Amino acid sequence: MVKFSQELTACQARVNHFLEQQLHNYEQAGSPLVEAMAYAVLLGGKRVRPFLIYATGKMLGVPLDKLDHSAAAMEAIHAYSLVHDDLPAMDDDRFRRGKPTCHIAFDEATAILAGDALQSFAFELLAKDPSLTSGQKVAQIYQLATAAGASGMCLGQSLDLQAENKSVSLAELEHIHRNKTGALIVASVLMGFNLSDYAQHIEIKNNLEQYARAIGLAFQVQDDILDVIGQSDKIGKTVGSDEALNKSTYPRLLGLDGAKQKANDLYQTALNALEQLPFDSQILRELAEFIVKREA
Repeated sequence: MVKFSQELTACQARVNHFLEQQLHNYEQAGSPLVEAMAYAVLLGGKRVRPFLIYATGKMLGVPLDKLDHSAAAMEAIHAYSLVHDDLPAMDDDRFRRGKPTCHIAFDEATAILAGDALQSFAFELLAKDPSLTSGQKVAQIYQLATAAGASGMCLGQSLDLQAENKSVSLAELEHIHRNKTGALIVASVLMGFNLSDYAQHIEIKNNLEQYARAIGLAFQVQDDILDVIGQSDKIGKTVGSDEALNKSTYPRLLGLDGAKQKANDLYQTALNALEQLPFDSQILRELAEFIVKREA
């Protein structure tokens, strides 16, 4: 896992530097808005979604500088979703990544606007990417928009809120999280794929999508597990918040051991999908392992 750790660290540094540069282009204009945007998107985090764009693209022969705008756009969308998810009207969290959430560090109105602006910022980045053809820009914008909106992440968020204080089936829980968490992870892999010379190769796309769907759901299963057995100082937010909100989770439905087995089964599904690809997929294999074994 040494090479993986080095690759992940390099990705984090690369996308953070690129985001800082792009945000620096905005005028401050006497408003805390850009400061709040930067606080939200540069607060920390694993950068799994940008990493997937870089790792998939690199595996398929795409130069890294052709992936920068897409990776930054994905992280901007993810950051906006976290800012809004933390708001009092939703999960009402006071800490994110070990620091005060955006609405605590600033105020609720500024946090809402920062989230809105980060969403717009993401599509601005894709639209002005000088390394892409018009067709590639449309493909990236469509991929991200559908994954983030009413047929993806936002749908999952809505379903998750509706499920509070209710018992849901395992199938319903999976539907929530394939949208809430999984949609952006699948989109990340496909956005790396879209910029490759294999963009019209359906079999490669299908195997990559199967891999991404498996790790996307595994990511949420492990999140649910960590909400039970994790340490607040490691995961950067209050342990037990799902229980406090009376949410249906994988440990609640399957038991802790059952949830761990579910994560491992999804890990094996991801590996099986990668075995069908005629490329060196070691980094993607190690990312799948990282997802199911992480402690934060």
